[in-house]
Amino acid sequence: MNRPNAYIGSAVDRIEDERLLTGKGTYVGDLNLEHLLHAAILRSPVSHGLIRSIDVSAARALAGVRAVITANEIGDVPIIPIRQHPVPEGERFRQPVIASGKVRYVGEPVAIVVASDPAIAEDALELIVLDIEELPPLADYVTAARNECLLFEEAATNRAATFRARMGDADAAFAQADYTRKERFSVQRHTAFPMETRGLLAEWVDATGHMTLYGVTKVPFFNRRVLAQMLGIEISAVDLIEVDVGGGFGARGEFYPEDFLVPFAARYVNGNVRWIEDRREHLMAMNHAREMYAEMEIACTKEGAVVGIRGRIDIDLGAYARTNGFTTPRNVVQFVSGPYYIPNLAIDAHSFVTSKTPTGTYRGPGRYESSFFCERLLDMAATDLGIDPAAFRLKNLIREEQLPRPLATMMDLDATWQTELDNGAYPIVMQRCLDEFGWQEKIKLQGQLIDGRYHGVAVGNFVEGGAGGRSENASMTIEDDGMVTVAIGSTALGQGLKTVMSQIAADALSLPIERIRLLHGSTTLLTDGVGSFHSRATVMGGSAILLAAEALLDLVRNEVGMRLDVPAANTSFSDGKVEAAGKSFALQDFAGLSVEKTFINTKLTYSYGAHAAYVAVDAATGEVEVLDYVTVEDVGRVINPATLHGQVLGAVVQGLGSTFLEHLQYDENGQLLTGSLADYLLPTATDFPNIRSVSLGLRPCPNNPLGAKGAGEGGLIAVGGVIANAIASALRSLRVQPCDLPLSPPRLWRLIAEARSAEMSR
Repeated sequence: MNRPNAYIGSAVDRIEDERLLTGKGTYVGDLNLEHLLHAAILRSPVSHGLIRSIDVSAARALAGVRAVITANEIGDVPIIPIRQHPVPEGERFRQPVIASGKVRYVGEPVAIVVASDPAIAEDALELIVLDIEELPPLADYVTAARNECLLFEEAATNRAATFRARMGDADAAFAQADYTRKERFSVQRHTAFPMETRGLLAEWVDATGHMTLYGVTKVPFFNRRVLAQMLGIEISAVDLIEVDVGGGFGARGEFYPEDFLVPFAARYVNGNVRWIEDRREHLMAMNHAREMYAEMEIACTKEGAVVGIRGRIDIDLGAYARTNGFTTPRNVVQFVSGPYYIPNLAIDAHSFVTSKTPTGTYRGPGRYESSFFCERLLDMAATDLGIDPAAFRLKNLIREEQLPRPLATMMDLDATWQTELDNGAYPIVMQRCLDEFGWQEKIKLQGQLIDGRYHGVAVGNFVEGGAGGRSENASMTIEDDGMVTVAIGSTALGQGLKTVMSQIAADALSLPIERIRLLHGSTTLLTDGVGSFHSRATVMGGSAILLAAEALLDLVRNEVGMRLDVPAANTSFSDGKVEAAGKSFALQDFAGLSVEKTFINTKLTYSYGAHAAYVAVDAATGEVEVLDYVTVEDVGRVINPATLHGQVLGAVVQGLGSTFLEHLQYDENGQLLTGSLADYLLPTATDFPNIRSVSLGLRPCPNNPLGAKGAGEGGLIAVGGVIANAIASALRSLRVQPCDLPLSPPRLWRLIAEARSAEMSR
């Protein structure tokens, strides 16, 4: 078969951009069905308490209110299942779709109001009288660990789950090591921040008993199954429709309480109901992430070979174990070693429920945190041993002949939790980063005071897992107009999905890209599918497209063979033409031929790379300027270098925001203090202007037909550790060791002041 196209590897402009940039996008707020009603949700103002009563009579009497729904109206309140990495002990901590008898965090849904106007629905919330007997809040994991007050009395503990990762014999390695060092670290609670808050529109047709839910993303097929089961109707009676989404980043698109409450309300009132959260709701109700506290220890030879890492990580899970709440605790223990050859590991992570919003995944879940812990330890060890930090890392990076290499074993869990790094040229990529960064020149500035600011540089490495979820579906249909409609189970989260998938399909079919009509993410398109998470869409969805394309072309070959009585193998394809035995057909001559295929893969992909940072620190104010930031990453086969470049730059900025700015803070009563953009700080385009990125395709992945690796998160993973190390290097004369994120100016100023005070007292 001729394959003249070369869309894969080309910087094709994003197909979706013209529609979005000209205001033709369709978001949940743009949908307007007939007789549309509006929902608002009453959320608990108390972090922990028993519900004595809910008086909704005044709210129900308000003109324009169609219904006020509490747990009483729902009856048997459904419990949300765990989608990723379920563990038996965690089942006791799953979240009900609405508070029943007890509230466990500020923001937990207590009632939902449906009205003819959104303002009326909001007014009705003010009329509901909620009587809650307050119980002691579990404001942090330390309080929770004492088990003096329980969020779930029947569980008899606030420890939701423990994850243990092991490799080799860590205790023996430490006993024999020339050098050891123990430190404490922490990563603050923060969250994903899509431009568009969550929104849903539920359409219930009573005559047919059919539910359509608009506004879903990420995992629509899983959510469809869950919703159908909760509503007690057949899966075929539920459709989930993806519309445009203002970003996802791991948090948006999971099954939340509202994903049941809004459809239930639509069926309850026999109508169409829309709900869109405001920004405060978003900050208090959507998954939080990251908050954890670690005590870690490193062991090395005197020559600088790392022989072991061991430690304990305590994780603030929030009030419930949500659909993907155990993914981060699992990742953080298994990925502490990152791309380094560390033969002995022993890491335990304990997840505790507290009186805070539940947590879930956020870009690079567990990997951002584990990279911070590991990279800080590596720099400390290199400094203590008198070894250049870059040379120290090059010495300990996994060599190509050592791959594939298993990561640490997850103890007490089945084989599906185990994984191995696939392939890679880690030292080559790190050296490329050092060269791009100009390490040999910039290292001369280490710790120098120049124009009133201390200068420092650092380098670090990472691995990024991708292609989870084991399967994805794609279908192809030849249309009468010569177009080929391609449908995939992957969903669009702003990552340029339509462009990349169209490139893959066009090359696979030897068609101009303009003849690909790409559909995605809705349950009406395919018999089954998975979605977009874990940097999987390109690898899994793209590989499913390859299978579907080959199957479709086989159908065409067979049809040609029957028409011309020639062997099917003699058929060729090029630019929308089908040729055999001297005859030529247009592709539309085979209109109606259609296939659906499933790509199954049990092995993850691992992109990898290096980051380098150059900072200047004002010791008088604690302000840090990022003067230069360089990333180099090998992603296997590059499908679209332009969209990849945008993904990496965006991820770096998110990582810098996570490292310097973003912080969800609570008081001692479990009240969220940072519930608006006046308090929750986000990076802007002018905050971090000097970012450079190089994406390579050195080692195609051996585990999928595309040779691609997931590449949506690598720009973020190493940022926290690299920036903290650069700051520590800048301030080495002051003996400042930043071990807690975020590195905001006030926190850094206090560290500098404490270091100076300690120096004066010596």
